[in-house]
Amino acid sequence: MFRNLMSRLFSQEAPATPLRGQDAEVALAALLVRIARADDRYTAQEERRIDSILARRRGLDANEAAERRAAAEMIEAEAPDTVRFTRLIKDRIALEDRSDVLAALWEVVYADGKRSADEESLVRLVAGLLGINDRDSGLIRQRVMSELGVGEA
Repeated sequence: MFRNLMSRLFSQEAPATPLRGQDAEVALAALLVRIARADDRYTAQEERRIDSILARRRGLDANEAAERRAAAEMIEAEAPDTVRFTRLIKDRIALEDRSDVLAALWEVVYADGKRSADEESLVRLVAGLLGINDRDSGLIRQRVMSELGVGEA
């Protein structure tokens, strides 16, 4: 699965075709992992949050979500720079799903209860790359912070 997805995701020859099902979720999970690793502290809370997001998005059980995250960790390690990686994902996910993806990214940023300028900065970059303007990104961020009970401090 890992090598096949890597070749489909990063192939330079094929035109950008939408990723479907499991492939799409693993690619998006890899972006979640990249955000979690942005501050050089990839914590168990962040892993659990990613598992929770994956389970919620596709109705996976805990083991399936953890397996998908493990595949995503390998893909993230092999993925090109964040700009190219995010553009590849943007070209392959539906516009209507991008706000949900951004909300999931903000969830991961605040999963460990600590604010990280590195993680927040990377999410802001990714939001723009996904075609989400600053205002909408800020509203999504505020909603997620409120849902998670995270303060602005």
